[in-house]
Amino acid sequence: MKKLLLFPLLFLALQTVAQKKITTTNGSITFEASVPVFEEVKAINTAVTCTITLENSELICKANMRAFVFKKELMQDHFNRYYIESDRYPQAHFTGIIEKFDLKNVPETPTSYQIKGKLKIHGRTKNISIIAVLQKTKMGIVLDSQFDLNTDDYGIVIPNVIIAKISKTVATQLHFVLN
Repeated sequence: MKKLLLFPLLFLALQTVAQKKITTTNGSITFEASVPVFEEVKAINTAVTCTITLENSELICKANMRAFVFKKELMQDHFNRYYIESDRYPQAHFTGIIEKFDLKNVPETPTSYQIKGKLKIHGRTKNISIIAVLQKTKMGIVLDSQFDLNTDDYGIVIPNVIIAKISKTVATQLHFVLN
């Protein structure tokens, strides 16, 4: 009899623990460092994980650097080998806090939230502050953001030979559906 009661209680306890985070492994990060007149320098990465811890509004995102896909394979090879050095720095990592976030109060209309935290790329960490738009949908909590990053901040060197063809300002977009 005790065993029969223990199983449902254990199941309920595990379910309660599981509700303390919302997560996704199907997010995307897109970046573009194109310069007018030259070839498009744009990539998308769907090998991204993102988690929000509900107790403290902590946002953690990780991206596999080798998973950025370019239109041209040669660009992808150069990105991984020469610029981001993916063998040496295989992941980008962000940890931050979503200010004034409460899951119960996320509206169905897109609402802006400020997120402050640390972004680590190419072995360098920098404090950043971004604006993200969150909204509650049938699929979960949608998080979208657009912001710029500077290659110099992360020690990413663009050779003088092609500096006119690649922007040091990288337009970055995030899209996650967390549930």
